[in-house]
Amino acid sequence: MQRRSFLKKAGLTAVAGSAALGAPAIAESLPKINWKMTSTYGPSLPALFSAAELFVKMVEEASDGNFSIRLYPAGEIVPGFEVMDAVENRTVEAGQTASYYFYGKDPSFSFDTAVPFGLNSRQMNAWMYEGDGMKLMRELFATRSIINFPFGNTGTQMGGWYRKEIKSIEDLKGLKMRTAGFAGEVLARLGVVPQQVPPGDIYPSLEKGTLDAVEFVGPVDDEKLGLQKVAKYYYYPGWWEGSAQVSLYINDGAFNELPKQYQALVATAARAAGDKMLTVYDSQSPGALRRLIANGAVLKAFPRDVMDASFEAANQLYKEFSDKDERFKRILENYMGFRDEVVPWFRVAEGSYDNYLGLALANRNR
Repeated sequence: MQRRSFLKKAGLTAVAGSAALGAPAIAESLPKINWKMTSTYGPSLPALFSAAELFVKMVEEASDGNFSIRLYPAGEIVPGFEVMDAVENRTVEAGQTASYYFYGKDPSFSFDTAVPFGLNSRQMNAWMYEGDGMKLMRELFATRSIINFPFGNTGTQMGGWYRKEIKSIEDLKGLKMRTAGFAGEVLARLGVVPQQVPPGDIYPSLEKGTLDAVEFVGPVDDEKLGLQKVAKYYYYPGWWEGSAQVSLYINDGAFNELPKQYQALVATAARAAGDKMLTVYDSQSPGALRRLIANGAVLKAFPRDVMDASFEAANQLYKEFSDKDERFKRILENYMGFRDEVVPWFRVAEGSYDNYLGLALANRNR
């Protein structure tokens, strides 16, 4: 495939503003580069992993094979939850993951993915690219010798699968639940026993009773994992993930060694592959949810007392971390300040439109 033809079909030249490639095409004289890239995910989760597959394909084809990146699923080079260390230590040059998995290293990393009662996917994109998000995250990741790139989003997630019905806050006490990042700390204050379990171990843990509940992503990935077979109640909304941004990590030394044209290609391909991820979730989630319900899933909204208690616990935790961590406080105030500014607009415009249209369609279909 010719470079210009590929770029046109992939939409690269229109995607990434300052990182757009345009003419002239990448010079034939640029050096041959071979990288390794690992992921927290694998082919069993195509909505997530395919973004990494598309990224490496774009980079290789747009460079006429001069810049090649070999992609490894979770576990082939390093375990899925060791992506950050592998990129920092340059065991691999690049990695795909969700930053809130590294909450234990620094809770501030969660802002790069999702925090409770935070931004939705469009708001997250706006904060990253038009607000201070990218600047603040780049400063944070520099402490780990990593340059981060937004690499897709799942949209608002579901609240997970539960073996028993959650009728009140009391039903959460003692519940062994797979969750990640900030959510686990908040849920622990409500009596939940949080467990961080890699994607590949989620189903067997729930099936064997090691877990009582699981939250992962939403209908697309949950259906792939078969979670409806081992838990009945499917709750919404995932208040801990109003959206969930996936990230591309690149070792800063490796990135700085690249020619400028390759640096621009990385930024452009990352954004193009990431944009496609959200369209996959938006287009496939409705059908996946209908199939899950048809196969026995019982769809439930969290009770109001659970939502209110979660909101209060999250805000208390934010205060505690802010009181002892100046960096966390600075990011939190910027992130939540942005949220508080944009949410009223979304409520006036899209919220009112979506609510009316949903009711109108429901009434028409009676």
